[in-house]
Amino acid sequence: GSLITLSCLSHRVVCQVISSAVPADSIQENGTSDSSWITRLENNYGFYIGLGLAVFSSFLIGSSVILKKKGLLRLVEKGGTRAGDGGHGYLKDWLWWAGLLT
Repeated sequence: GSLITLSCLSHRVVCQVISSAVPADSIQENGTSDSSWITRLENNYGFYIGLGLAVFSSFLIGSSVILKKKGLLRLVEKGGTRAGDGGHGYLKDWLWWAGLLT
């Protein structure tokens, strides 16, 4: 048989392999026995879930910027003081708040 040396911090052991038999029941994929639905979902669709979340988050970020910009432009059209000039009129605009909360 084969000899295997196992070492840890304080001990060293030499083992001899006499035979190798693997029962069919103990063979598992990736060495895990977790068969929960979350693990199966991640293994099958993890890439697509991540891609969907990335696209959705970039949609939310982009729409947030657009809504806030439209709110600021509406303020300028009404003749309000621009935010860069010290005005706070944008705080009364619902479109700017919708962009902020998005």
